[in-house]
Amino acid sequence: MKAFFQFMILAAVCALNPFASAASFRTVVIDAGHGGHDNGGQWGRVYEKHLALDTAYRLESKLKALGYQTVMTRRSDYFISLPQRVSVANRYRNAIFVSIHYNYTWKQEVSGLETFYSTEEGRRLAQHVQNGLIRRTRTVDRSAKYARFYVIRHAKIPAILVEGGFVSNSRERNRMKSGWFRDSVAQGVVDGIQRYRRE
Repeated sequence: MKAFFQFMILAAVCALNPFASAASFRTVVIDAGHGGHDNGGQWGRVYEKHLALDTAYRLESKLKALGYQTVMTRRSDYFISLPQRVSVANRYRNAIFVSIHYNYTWKQEVSGLETFYSTEEGRRLAQHVQNGLIRRTRTVDRSAKYARFYVIRHAKIPAILVEGGFVSNSRERNRMKSGWFRDSVAQGVVDGIQRYRRE
């Protein structure tokens, strides 16, 4: 009887706070930014949409190898709207949402990786992922930051948006054109997810 009441209390807590136990999630919704007519940031023939999709596939492969279930918002070069991306994420409850992007600015000297969040639970995930990214890529740490990007603001599950370097920076552009760098970005995200899940 005591065990029954303890179970009921735990169930009530989880109902009030679906993120009470971050370790319960097994699904990662992976969102490759841009696509189709939306190239994202670009320099010459280097398109953010291609970098993001390749990195998303690498991330999916690594997560599946660890036993996670994965959902991709897009699997090829086609356009998907922001509300559609959020709609995919919000079909799942015991899940997290990771949106993959590469950055761009007219200031060509700017470089580094950063991870954005919109909620407190997202902040915890973003900090772990940002730490993992920097450990794996050994590049400029632009930190985990609060932002109001549509996909992370409207997702009902813990959500982050990763920026894997600046297409507009020649040094970072040369690195992200190499598979090993995109693989390092994917592995950094995986490392962060693993640490978040173990909290």
